[in-house]
Amino acid sequence: MSVCYTILITEMTPALVAGLEEDFMQCNISVRLVDYLNPTDQLDLLTLLDMYARDEMGGGDPLSEEVKSRLCRDLADHPGAMSLIASVDHHPVGLLNAFLGYSTFKARPLMNVHDIAVHPDFRGRGVGQTLLKALEEYAIAMNCCKLTLEVLSGNRVAQKSYERFGFEQYALNEATGQALFMQKWL
Repeated sequence: MSVCYTILITEMTPALVAGLEEDFMQCNISVRLVDYLNPTDQLDLLTLLDMYARDEMGGGDPLSEEVKSRLCRDLADHPGAMSLIASVDHHPVGLLNAFLGYSTFKARPLMNVHDIAVHPDFRGRGVGQTLLKALEEYAIAMNCCKLTLEVLSGNRVAQKSYERFGFEQYALNEATGQALFMQKWL
């Protein structure tokens, strides 16, 4: 799958802030489905994921060498794994890792976003939205009933981006409240 999007970006320039004029920048964002066995895709995925892992919102620690050595092979062996890489002018700037799941209440597959990361120099330029749009198209083609994701409560920038895309807090009904994401390490 090779999907190409052209996004018109509005930049907040000093002239715009001063109320003098608007400044527009053209940004060509292409998105490709990752081939986990392709060396170029492996390098791009690991570089972007390591960038995210080192970020405060990714935990602040680099990926271990052990993880780097087997992640792409493990993902290739996982039947529900899929990843997308966004590039600007052939330079990888964004990554989305997702896994196919299943909704028992809808008796249909669903797609869960596990990681989404955008290079700091390209944040706020439509890369994340483009990745989500490409995933949505992929999920529709797979007959998925919904997209799901988890986001840190302190990551307001990401939350706003997801809300712009149409995500909302998960609740079966107001009386029982919103779902919480929990974990137990094994």
